[in-house]
Amino acid sequence: MGKFYDLFMQDVRFVEGLNACMNCGVCTAICPAAEIYKYDPRQICDIVQSGNEEKIQELLSTDTIWYCGQCMSCKARCPRGNTPGLIISVLRKISQETGLFTNSEKGRQQFAIKRTVGENILNTGYCINIDIVNPKLHPEQGPVWKWYYENKEEVADRLGANYNKEGSGALRKIPQQNLDEVKKIFEVTGGLDLYDKIEKYSEIVAKSMNINFEIEGINNEYFFHTYMENSGKHDN
Repeated sequence: MGKFYDLFMQDVRFVEGLNACMNCGVCTAICPAAEIYKYDPRQICDIVQSGNEEKIQELLSTDTIWYCGQCMSCKARCPRGNTPGLIISVLRKISQETGLFTNSEKGRQQFAIKRTVGENILNTGYCINIDIVNPKLHPEQGPVWKWYYENKEEVADRLGANYNKEGSGALRKIPQQNLDEVKKIFEVTGGLDLYDKIEKYSEIVAKSMNINFEIEGINNEYFFHTYMENSGKHDN
């Protein structure tokens, strides 16, 4: 087979997730994302199973693979025991590894996710850290969150949390030893390498778009570009 199919076969999620798909379409019928987006898991399985390198490369370069919510409803309903959600996970990883994710709007947003959720996990031990959920970036949270954000230390104390302090309790500061262990897991499993590739390919596309990329964290022009970019062409 071709290079992409060979990459698929190296991932246990692909081996376990695609067992002779007969293209019945049950996965698409049950899929919540298919109701909203231009997304058809049946078609994706068909393309992958065909082994057509040109179509697979095109798929890796589109918004399509980023619409899946990973709810795995497809796994529960497939009569052949396939899991299109796992196939999507593999496609996403290969897209990131090859840099093809930068060819689509939703793909480029992986940079924003890496700079927020990804770095939060390594730096604080939390996927979502209160300190970076800035109301200016999250107007959908409304005035209550703005007030909470501006008074988080006082509110946390009143609610019995342990915001950014040593010891136990909600919102506690995670010990450095634990953070080092998490980082080691990312290192051993290839997570850090994948982070580096997302950064590398994102910097290349940022330069091609003449968008500044130099600043670390979220105070980065390219971060705001990927975070706010929306063509409005994703709905079904």
